[in-house]
Amino acid sequence: MLAMKKREPIQHIMTPNPIVLNLNDGLSQAEILFKTHKVRHLPVVSGDEIKGILSMTDLARISFVDSYDPENFAVDTSVYSMFTLEQIMVRNPQCISPDATIKEAAELFLEVEFHALPVVENNKLVGMLTTTDLIKFLVEQY
Repeated sequence: MLAMKKREPIQHIMTPNPIVLNLNDGLSQAEILFKTHKVRHLPVVSGDEIKGILSMTDLARISFVDSYDPENFAVDTSVYSMFTLEQIMVRNPQCISPDATIKEAAELFLEVEFHALPVVENNKLVGMLTTTDLIKFLVEQY
């Protein structure tokens, strides 16, 4: 029988100290970070405070992309001058505490339509949790 760690806190599976965008960064900076770090979600901060989250899908949505390929992510960069990061990002994203359990995080992902949660402690961004992190945890249980 599988002995799943039901009370395991997400801080054990989250990505600590995530790559971030600053609120005043441009969309071209976001594309560079997506490509360089091979991530699909970037928290947007002002200082340590989370202000929003930007996904590769958000960037693709504003551009004239014929096909979306995460490995060869390319958008029509001419649209970058038409929008600001604040216009494209999801503002005030749902966040989660590092002490929340993996089960609680999984239930939250089931309720909502996104795949990444900023992990916040004392109003400070301390990590990111993605559905991929949860899947990796489940795979390790077998």
